[in-house]
Amino acid sequence: MRKTRGTRVAAALAVITLTVAACDSADDEDAPAAAALAWGPCPAAAPGTTRDPRLTCAKLKVPLDYGHPDGPSIDVAVSRLGATDPAKRHGVLLLNPGGPALPGLDTPGAMAPTLPKSVLDGYDLIGFDPRGVGTSTPQSCGLDNPSVAALFPYPAADGSIDANVQAARATAAKCAARPDLRYFTTANTARDLDRVREALGEAKISYWGQSYGTYVGTVYRSLFPDRTDRVVLEGNVDPAHVWAGEAESWGKGMAERFPDAAAVAAAQNGVLGLGATPAEVTRTYLALADRLDRTPAPVPGTPQAVNGALLRGITYALLIHNDTLPVLAQVWKAAADLADGHVTEADGQVLQQVFAETPPAPGVPADNQATMFLALTCGDAQWSPDVAGYARRTAADRKTWPLTAGMPSNIWPCAFWPQPIEKPITARGGGARTTLILQNRRDHATPWDSALGLRRALGDSAVLVGVDNGGHYVYHEGSACADSATVAFLDTGRLPEQDLDCTDVARH
Repeated sequence: MRKTRGTRVAAALAVITLTVAACDSADDEDAPAAAALAWGPCPAAAPGTTRDPRLTCAKLKVPLDYGHPDGPSIDVAVSRLGATDPAKRHGVLLLNPGGPALPGLDTPGAMAPTLPKSVLDGYDLIGFDPRGVGTSTPQSCGLDNPSVAALFPYPAADGSIDANVQAARATAAKCAARPDLRYFTTANTARDLDRVREALGEAKISYWGQSYGTYVGTVYRSLFPDRTDRVVLEGNVDPAHVWAGEAESWGKGMAERFPDAAAVAAAQNGVLGLGATPAEVTRTYLALADRLDRTPAPVPGTPQAVNGALLRGITYALLIHNDTLPVLAQVWKAAADLADGHVTEADGQVLQQVFAETPPAPGVPADNQATMFLALTCGDAQWSPDVAGYARRTAADRKTWPLTAGMPSNIWPCAFWPQPIEKPITARGGGARTTLILQNRRDHATPWDSALGLRRALGDSAVLVGVDNGGHYVYHEGSACADSATVAFLDTGRLPEQDLDCTDVARH
């Protein structure tokens, strides 16, 4: 989601705070028709959220379980920013900001300022809170710590995963007490989108998904290829690696991205004192994280402390955009000062941003995103229950990718999760050329290798636009090459003849 630098920092830190037979498009033919959407005012936004006043919203009833479409139903909240020139309108463009489990009602308003007149003239921009998320029948496991970052299983300072195993068992048990949660999957979210398509009165939908939203789009186009128009996938998930394999890619992804931030810190060595070269900054960072693992640093005037896991979590979040790298360097300096027992005024301002709370929208449980993060990553695909295997892989990962300290290979609550209701949807290539894949080469959240995996899965129906840039987002991040390809595809439906290698962004 496109934001200013200040709101990008807040949003990134807020985030830190996978047996029923699979239903394909043919299975849905006999399902009850979706009612038309009744547009009206949107539900109350989260405090501090800026909402485009032109947005209108509606709710759609969808089946909880598509295997029993006449059974219990849930709500999916949808928003709309209408095309600005009805005479030039091509159709609808559904937008998903990813997460997993980010709400999306405000995504049309956030994206609109970045889009040219031709796209705004041609499409109704459609946002939605995916099932279980935000105002779409929000789910909660009653987690004590509502932060998604608290789910990331960093080992103990000595590499032990014993505490992670205990925490994973306890969290899985809490969520298992909500039996309906197993129906809140990516495949069912894609089926919901087809109900949204029907309720909008459209024969086909176009779609733009970012991050986890690329997997939603991949599943939708695989289930409903004849109902898919133009698809943009940005910051991509490899559908063959959902989800344990995708998590395990983060170590290599972090190693590819971290030097961008280290270079920013090195350029300010006279002020920050973290090292004069990226290599020196990296050594300083690793030593600081290890130190905070062993001795967390209390934050004066608060009951909170900075430990190694929090430092790594903040680092992950602020690497998502290039324009937050200077803030990240200041965070490292503040954490080093905390560990040394003194805090400057500048450190205090940075720490205030880090610990600022972002409350959810009214009526949404505090742990909603964390709950749905687990529902999707654990409910989409089966994870190994082999505790000893996680311990071995974590130890190896700590040596190979020290920046992530073994976390990506460690045990998650998914190891103790109920069996998924269906197998992952197989990504389908072939057919019409409908999909533009946008990917940065130094993306730590969904690394370059993941985009290559998606490109292989979709075959000739997709084109990959690779950009020599860092961060998680491609469009409107400095590459005229990528932006032009995206707009031309949305305007005309024509993809580049072959994969593009965009090198027009200065390295950060």
